[in-house]
Amino acid sequence: MRKIGWLVAAALVVVAAGAGGGWWYLQGPGKGLGQAQAQAQTSGAGKAGDAARGADGKPLVPLEFLVSEVTRPQRASLSQTIAFSGPLVAPATAVVRAKTGGRLLSLRVAEGQRVKAGQTLGVIDQADQTSRVAERAAMLESMRAALAQAERTQAQNERLAQQNFISPAALDSSRAAVQTARAQLDAAQASLTTSRVALRDGALIAPISGIVAKRQALPGEALAAEQPVLSIVDLSRLELAGSVATHEVSRLSPGLPVQITVEGHEQTVAGRIARIAPAAEPGTRAIGVVIELANAEERYRAGQYALARVTLADPAQRWVLPLAAVGSTSGQNHVWTLADGKLMRRAVTLGRRDDAGGRVEVLEGLAPDAQVLAARFDNLREGAPAKVVEARAAMPAASAASGAVVAPR
Repeated sequence: MRKIGWLVAAALVVVAAGAGGGWWYLQGPGKGLGQAQAQAQTSGAGKAGDAARGADGKPLVPLEFLVSEVTRPQRASLSQTIAFSGPLVAPATAVVRAKTGGRLLSLRVAEGQRVKAGQTLGVIDQADQTSRVAERAAMLESMRAALAQAERTQAQNERLAQQNFISPAALDSSRAAVQTARAQLDAAQASLTTSRVALRDGALIAPISGIVAKRQALPGEALAAEQPVLSIVDLSRLELAGSVATHEVSRLSPGLPVQITVEGHEQTVAGRIARIAPAAEPGTRAIGVVIELANAEERYRAGQYALARVTLADPAQRWVLPLAAVGSTSGQNHVWTLADGKLMRRAVTLGRRDDAGGRVEVLEGLAPDAQVLAARFDNLREGAPAKVVEARAAMPAASAASGAVVAPR
């Protein structure tokens, strides 16, 4: 019996194998591949449908952005600021020099001391100059006496010539002698005047009112003519010498108001453009600009570093966005927009920037009614579902882990 059972089982296996081979023959190899392709297509469609789903197969939760985090392009004017810097200088600076040589007897002022115009600052020994003045005064008297004698001789010769006692040549000689004596008298007078001026210049006199900036000689030193002794600075008016690029100078003109920030002072001070150089520097292609600063209270000092800003009004209205809304990838500026419930990244072309106001002009790439994320977010994906809400709802832990994060500014 057991042997019969085994035979029956073997027969059933052979029949099943023959039936399978016949079915495969009826279907053919091509029909089997087509069914496999159909299954693959069905599988691909399923994957495409899963694109809007998370890793767990559930639909993605739309990203929620507050109303304050979304903006639209606004029409506004962007004022332009041109800045340049440099040290403050005092244009009214005078150097007191020794007009004549001599020993410096006294110097009555020190550095930092205030002086007035016409004030005596020091005295130079003028013993040699005093004797020279006396000598030239005596020479002047001698020339005056010589002229008087020549005039008397001329008068006598005139009378003798009328009586034909002297020749005309002798008369001409006497006239020439008078003219020579008169010229010598004038020369002596000029020489005496020069000596007296030099004697008067023996006292060092302040040419302007201001503050003594530097002493360049000490009492007892022997001074040469034109040697510097003191420097005096008038701080009531200061200047800032800066430079601007050639493409910016056309927007500047003398008289424009300027806001100046001086190192060590938080408060800005008003100034104005005084002068603009007529040509650019050959090496730097920069054009010099001089700013004038009133300093009646003498709060600022020459040599302090200062920064000047000129604000130029913008007559045009432009489409602007916050600077924080614009990102950059590989040198291409872009913004994130919300359209049809999805996030879209748009490449934009920027124009004028207003760093102080945190705004930038958008020239191309954005519609006027576009909704733009006003801040920079991390982990954003193009095409991800998103919406604008009044208040952000609490997010599940899994969704919050894959949500957008505000990038630090």
